[in-house]
Amino acid sequence: MSFLAYDMTFLGIFVIFLGIFLYVKRKNLKREGILLLYKTSWGIKLIHRVGEKHQNFLKYLGYVSIAVGYLLTAGVIYLVGRIVWIYVFNASFVRAVKIPPVMPLVPYINKIVPNLGLPPFYFTYWIIIIAVVAVFHEFAHGIFAARSKVKIRSTGFGFFPFFLPIFLAAFVEPDEKQIQKKKISEQLAVLSGGTFANLITAIVAFGLLVGFFFLVFVPSGVSFVTYPSAYVTTPSIIAVGNQSFVNPSYQQVLDSMNSKGLNEIKARGGDFLATKNLIEAQNKTPKILKMYYDAPAIKANLQGIITSIDGQRITNYDKLGNVLHEYSPGQTITVTTLLNSSVEKNNTIVLGENPGNSSEAFLGVAFSEQGSNGVLGKLYTILSSFKGSDIYYTSRIGDLGIFIYNLLWWLAIIAVSVALINMLPMGIFDGGRFFYLTILGITKKEKVAKWAYKAMTYLFLAALVVVMAFWIFYIR
Repeated sequence: MSFLAYDMTFLGIFVIFLGIFLYVKRKNLKREGILLLYKTSWGIKLIHRVGEKHQNFLKYLGYVSIAVGYLLTAGVIYLVGRIVWIYVFNASFVRAVKIPPVMPLVPYINKIVPNLGLPPFYFTYWIIIIAVVAVFHEFAHGIFAARSKVKIRSTGFGFFPFFLPIFLAAFVEPDEKQIQKKKISEQLAVLSGGTFANLITAIVAFGLLVGFFFLVFVPSGVSFVTYPSAYVTTPSIIAVGNQSFVNPSYQQVLDSMNSKGLNEIKARGGDFLATKNLIEAQNKTPKILKMYYDAPAIKANLQGIITSIDGQRITNYDKLGNVLHEYSPGQTITVTTLLNSSVEKNNTIVLGENPGNSSEAFLGVAFSEQGSNGVLGKLYTILSSFKGSDIYYTSRIGDLGIFIYNLLWWLAIIAVSVALINMLPMGIFDGGRFFYLTILGITKKEKVAKWAYKAMTYLFLAALVVVMAFWIFYIR
């Protein structure tokens, strides 16, 4: 049984258990807006102990937290502006990705939207990460409040009750009247403390991720992206299959091609291969066409991850090149590829001549970084840059290593995402009041601060409406 089946079983058990728990503890539940809050006193003594015992340290840490809060606010404003620009002016990207500008991070998002270039996101990951991120976020709010002698009234968990009673967030409830009487700098420290904790969580998770990767994973093959190609001018094409040409037009070349499989193309620059679909897709540049070299790999339909050649293990691109240098054009080799985690295939291939040096053997595979779609996909690429982009790794401890690696990666990415989103200068986020207090501190006028706070909230709501409208327009 796959881990997905275990994960969905765990989801069912969790929902049943949580439903029973909430029913038994229903007297402790209180509805606030769309949420059900389960209030308790867990952790209050610890919060006060930490906040009151380390007042001097937390005072200076609060200044750091506030500075980080302003940096994150600037970062999320830039990010929102960038998203608006993309969804308004980059129709091709929006059509290719096909995801709405606001996409909740839910379990199995990699299945719901498979073109994001993300690792699996199981419910098990989701529940562990939400618990870690939310608890540290709220604990930080609490200790900065306790440091300022603000009473913590309750702690607890929030639930979204309409579809499934799934744990959504933790909360720490300080005495709001006491907070509002504190200096603006102390209030800012309380508000930014949660995002600061999220950022620290992300840094720690990423450090553990890198350390765990180098400890557990070993290179076991190379994953090629495509086949080598070149640009050919249309008039230089001499023949397509059995049909010869003299200075042909784009349409003549296209009409002579077979719609099934690869077409052999001779040009004054050499021999090439191309499908009809590949040439059709280049109708906007009909005088210069991208084609594949007439290489053994593409002719043999070589696919998967190259793990060995004639029994010699291939662990990276340099090893692949060194092994191929041992052979000459015309020699036959056996290339072993891994098609998925458990299926291997032995491919018998006759090596060709390197287009740049006819005395060198030529297999014909190309390596380049695969781009990932969307903000999360790009972050996945960035945060995975410490490992070779063309190297396939295996875990020394099997699937457990992959599970832990993906869990740490998602923890880092979600912690950063929560930190950024929470500092949006909008009413429903900590960033909204953070912005309000900043304007109040600058102007000393509550009326101006309230106006700026409302204006900023409406501005971001308008930005959301705009990007949603363009998304609907482009994908319809």
